[in-house]
Amino acid sequence: MGGFFSTALKEECIFDLFYGTDYHSHLGTRRAGIVTYGKDGFVRAIHNIENSPFRTKFTNDIEELKGYMGLGCISDYDPQPLVVRSHHGTYALTTVGRINNAEKLVSEIFQESNVHFMQQTNGELNKTELVAALINQKENLIDGLRYVQESIDGSMSIMLLTPTGIYLSRDKYGRTPINVGKKEEGYCASFETYAYEKLGYTGVHELGPGEIDIMTPEGCTVLVQPGKKKKICTFLWTYYGYPPSRYEGMNVEKFRYSCGAHMASRDFLTKEDLDTVAGVPDSGIAHAIGYSNASGVPYSRPFIKYTPTWPRSFMPTMQTKRNLIAKMKLIPIEELVENKRLLLIDDSIVRGTQLRETAEFLYDRGSKEVHVRPACPPIMFGCKYISFSRSTTEMELIARRIIAQEEGADVSRSILDEYIDPDSQRYQKMIDIMCKQMGFSSLQFLRLDDTVEATGLKKEDVCTYCWDGKE
Repeated sequence: MGGFFSTALKEECIFDLFYGTDYHSHLGTRRAGIVTYGKDGFVRAIHNIENSPFRTKFTNDIEELKGYMGLGCISDYDPQPLVVRSHHGTYALTTVGRINNAEKLVSEIFQESNVHFMQQTNGELNKTELVAALINQKENLIDGLRYVQESIDGSMSIMLLTPTGIYLSRDKYGRTPINVGKKEEGYCASFETYAYEKLGYTGVHELGPGEIDIMTPEGCTVLVQPGKKKKICTFLWTYYGYPPSRYEGMNVEKFRYSCGAHMASRDFLTKEDLDTVAGVPDSGIAHAIGYSNASGVPYSRPFIKYTPTWPRSFMPTMQTKRNLIAKMKLIPIEELVENKRLLLIDDSIVRGTQLRETAEFLYDRGSKEVHVRPACPPIMFGCKYISFSRSTTEMELIARRIIAQEEGADVSRSILDEYIDPDSQRYQKMIDIMCKQMGFSSLQFLRLDDTVEATGLKKEDVCTYCWDGKE
C-alpha cells in the first residue's frame, strides 16, 4: 500500500509535513521519505523504516529540510519521493499505486526516446521513476499527468512538487483518495483526512477520479475535471484504514461496526451458543464490537497484540516472517480463553495460515470452540490496483486452492461465479471444506452485498475486484 502528505504554506512547512506524513505510518511497510522546496531549492531525505518508526528515522533531518512546500510519503516498497530534472525543470514526486504493464511501458519509452532508469528495488524498476518517465514524454506537466492515467494498467495517485506549486493527480478511477485541507497559513493534501485535522486544517475538497489540481499557499485550483466513473477500494475500510480515517464520507470504524452487525444478523449462532466474541487485533476489533452490539454476545479481548515493537504482520516481504510475527505478537489472556466458546472475527482470510494458527493457539489454551467470521467475502483474485497482497499466483489464495481441488486448475468463469455467490451450493461446499481444513468449529464470511451496503455507496462506485473479479 502506502500513503502520502504534502504542504504548501506561507511559512516553514516541515512541522506539518513531518507529523502529517507520520500519521500515514500504518499504511507503509519499508521506506519513507520527505522532500522540501524553499530558498535553497529541493532538499530530500529517505530512510528504511522496516525496523524503526518514521519519527525516529527522520528526527535528525528536520533542521536540513527547510522550505515552504514539501512532500512526504510512507512507501510499501520503493524508495521515494524522487527528485527529477527534465525539460519541465526540476520537480519531486511521490506515488501510491501499482503498475501492471510496466515492461510494456518501458519498452515504448525506449523506442521513443533515449532514456535510462536508475532506481531499482531488488532488481525491479522503481514505479515512481517510471511515472516520471511517462510524464516527461509530454510537453507540459498537466498533459504528462493525464498521460500517466491513460497509459497505466493498474492505478496511480501522484503528488508532484514544483517551485510554483504542488500538482495533485488522483488515479483514474479514484481507487485511492486525495483530500485537501486548509488553514490560515496555507493548504495541505493528504491520503488520510485525520492527518491534517490533527494539525489544524479543515477539509475543503476531495479530488474526484482522474482529477488534477494545483495547490499553492494561496489556494487549490482544479486543472482537470474529475471523470464520472469511480471505483474506490473497499478494502480501505475493511483492513487498511485507521479507525478515524474517512473515505468518500464513510468513517472506517463506523463501517466496521456495520459489518459486524450484518454478520450477527445472518448468523445461525445466538448468544446462548457463545460465551464471547473477540476480534483479531487491530482491524478485527471494531468488527467484533459491531457483532457484539447487535447480537448481545459479550465482547472480550482474549489476546492482546504487543504493540510497542511488533509491526503489522504484513510488513516483512517474506511470507514466513509475516507468519512468525503474526504469531509472536499475540499474547493470550488465559482466563478469557479456557473453557470458552469463542467467536473470532478477523478482517479477512487470504492464504489461511495465520488464522488457522490463531485457532490452534486458542484450542491449545483450552478453548472449547472457536467459530470464525471473516469480515469480508472470500478473496478470489489477487489485487491489481493497490498491492493488497504480493501473492505471485492466485493459487496462493486458500479459496482458489479449494476450488482447484474440486474443479481442476482451469475452472470456467461461470463455475467460478457460483463459488462467488453466497447463496449457491458450490459456495457453501467451499466454506465447509475451508472450515474443516482450518480446524474451526464453524465458518461464515461477510457477504459482498452487506459489505457494499456498509460503505454507504453504490456498488458501481466501489472496487470489489478481489472478491468478485469485476473491474
